[in-house]
Order: sequence, then structure tokens, then C-alpha cells
Amino acid sequence: MIELRHLTRTYSSGTGVVRALDDVSLDLAPGDFATITGPSGCGKSTLLNLLGGLDTPTSGEIRVDGLELHRAGERELTHYRRHTLGIVFQFFNLLPAMTVRENVELPLLLRGDSQKKTTPRVAEMLDLVGMSHRAGHFPHQLSGGEMQRVAIARALAGRPALLLADEPTGNLDSANAAHVCETFSKIASQKIATLIIVTHSDSVAALAPVRIHMIDGTILSKHVINHST
Repeated sequence: MIELRHLTRTYSSGTGVVRALDDVSLDLAPGDFATITGPSGCGKSTLLNLLGGLDTPTSGEIRVDGLELHRAGERELTHYRRHTLGIVFQFFNLLPAMTVRENVELPLLLRGDSQKKTTPRVAEMLDLVGMSHRAGHFPHQLSGGEMQRVAIARALAGRPALLLADEPTGNLDSANAAHVCETFSKIASQKIATLIIVTHSDSVAALAPVRIHMIDGTILSKHVINHST
């Protein structure tokens, strides 16, 4: 469950105070699939950073699964990022000297999971994103879309309750973007995690039942689409 209440984030600049977020309130239920659109500078990435525990609000409240991120200390935030959260970025951030399998496994090993525990989980996630056949390959042997699907598998490996994606198709051609979109649709249909995607792409935005549009640091609209009708 995500609850935002009167969330504001301001920054000081040479010309005064910039209101990156301005009194934002929002509720999302477990398993929701939402996309956030809007022009550059409207606050999309700021909102994603706050949800990811990578930034703190100037005022307001932000709760994810009952954890008050606006009050949380660094130890709580570290635990949150390791166990509750998965993040997919525009740039894939795969380690070039590691295989696909090793890239997906690394975050699990870093948090202390045993090899016996990680091996089946990594295999499960690579199968989910359609990359099992590339498990022994290195990132330079993959297309951009394949690297992004590996990044998604890595983000999901720790069984996060919340998956955030920041312009996940922004670096991809249309064919590779379509494969990545199929992967996100599968994640959403199986309700593997609550999924929030920030995007400039109309085709990506159209995937989600919950469509949020931002402008000037505020939520201009939130539409819930019933795909069954």
C-alpha cells in the first residue's frame, strides 16, 4: 500500500526556491500497475526518488507498506531498499565482467542470502523475463532490450513489494522496447509487485490501468482504466 499525503519537495537555486513537488497526495493499492507521465521537470523523477527512499520530502508524509519513509532513519531505509524495493533505470547498470546469472544473483548475495537459496530464485526470474537461454552470456553480448530484461530480473530477484522503473524504454529502439513492455505486462498480470513506471512514451503509459499525469510538481489527473470493458 502506498500513501502520499501533501508531499512537497523544494530545492534552493540561484534564482530562489524551486518546488519540484507541490502538495501531492496519492493512494495505490498492493499489486497496482501505474504509469506517471508529464513534461520534463514536472516532478516525476523527484516523486520516484522519494518512493525509492533516495530522497526525503521537505514536508508531507509518505508511507509504503506501513513504513513512514518521511520519518525513517538510514538503517530502516537501507532495509527498505534491500527487501521491499526494486528499481529499474533507463541505463541498465549491469556489471560487464559478470554473466547474466551473476548480475541477477549479486544483490541477493550482498544481502546475505545463501547460494543454495539464490540459485533457484535467479533461474525463476530469468525464466520470467525470457532470458534463461542467455544466463551464461556477458552484457556486451546482449542487445539493449535483453540487458534491460536482465535488469528487471535483478530488480525482482529479492521479491520486492514495490518495483519502480524510471524511463525503462528510453534507451531502446521500438522492437526492444516492445519486448520490455511485454515483460512489464507479465509482471503486472501476475501481480508480482506493485509497479510504477515513469515514462515519456505513450505506448508504455497505455499499458497501465492506473495512469497519472503530472505538471508543475502536481498531479494533474489520475485515471483508472478497466481493461476488461
